[in-house]
Formats: sequence, structure tokens, C-alpha cells
Amino acid sequence: MSSEVDMTQQRTLDSVGWISCEGGRLLVVRTKGRDAFYLPGGKLEPGESPEEALVREVREELGLKLQSSTLVHFGTVSAPAHAQPGVQLSMRCFTGEADGVPQVGGEIAEMGWVSKEQSDLCAPAVREVLRLLPDL
Repeated sequence: MSSEVDMTQQRTLDSVGWISCEGGRLLVVRTKGRDAFYLPGGKLEPGESPEEALVREVREELGLKLQSSTLVHFGTVSAPAHAQPGVQLSMRCFTGEADGVPQVGGEIAEMGWVSKEQSDLCAPAVREVLRLLPDL
């Protein structure tokens, strides 16, 4: 049996991510049971806009209230989904202001701030975001 991934069988996972930078570092979270850091965010639920999904996910993961009116689409990154062979992740990334102090919640095991030099701690899509951020 071949271990190669058949690209015709590959599926795409759509998600959203919040880009929050402070002091030359990017805010990241690690989900329980995972070994890499991700952007706060996640998958859209049926009928949700990307912005609605992001507001919901950031509230669930970090207890923050994103200010919808400040959300700006940064770009969409595409990368192999971490620990999911044959799955490509398409992540719409947004910047925006939030009310509150981030605190680990829900399915999140830890949060942190990473620099470009620490990209090896992150999932492939986050490494791509770090590469695209000019000020880090």
C-alpha cells in the first residue's frame, strides 16, 4: 500500500482565523490533544458568515468580544491541514479589535504569543500567516 496522498481525493476545510499581534508576536492557541499552535478561530457553522463564525469562535476560545465593525479581511491562506493527511485548509484571516483580556476557554489547552522564529511550533497555515506579516 502506498503512503502517497492521492490529490484527487484531497478535500478542503474552510475556516476563519483572527490575527492579533502585540510586541512583534502573534497570538496563537493550542487545542487540547494537539501538538501545534493555531490562530484563534475555526470552522463556520451552517448559515454563518465568516465574520459571525470568527466572533463566535474567539468568544468560545478566549472569552473576547470581537468588535464586528473593526474586522478587516487580511487575506486567505491555503496550507495542508495539520495532522489531517489529504486535507487542505483554506483559512480566511481577519484583523480587528477585541474587548476583554484573552483567557483560555472551551477546548483550548493553552495560548501564547509567537514570533517568526518560533514558527516551528505552529500549524502550516499559521506558519504561512507569520511569513506574510510584515511587522513580525
